[in-house]
Amino acid sequence: MPIYEYLCADCRKRVSVFIRSISNPGNPACPRCGGTKLERVMSRFAVVRSEDDRMDDLTDDMGDLEGLDEDDPRAVAKVMRKMKGELGEDAGDDFDEAVEAMESGEFGEEGDGEGGAGEDDNL
Repeated sequence: MPIYEYLCADCRKRVSVFIRSISNPGNPACPRCGGTKLERVMSRFAVVRSEDDRMDDLTDDMGDLEGLDEDDPRAVAKVMRKMKGELGEDAGDDFDEAVEAMESGEFGEEGDGEGGAGEDDNL
């Protein structure tokens, strides 16, 4: 009785679905939105690395921050994705949504109430 991973075409999320029978998987549905347009994808796997190794890789990559334009949400989003990958833990849907908003240019613009330039100048 395996657990398969699918990409849901309706909500665009990767989901895990428990299949009771390999010979008759039926028509699985997305546990998030109930959609049935699922495409089976390769499951993720883990590589065991020590905390020291992960932190060494992360600090080695910190040199990439030297020319980072912190006023460019897309550049910051790229660094955040890289750091998330090195830390190896799920940061949650809120993190992913914020990074996606930054990449699309919808986050951090002046006047949108989302932390644009000038809001935290006094900190």
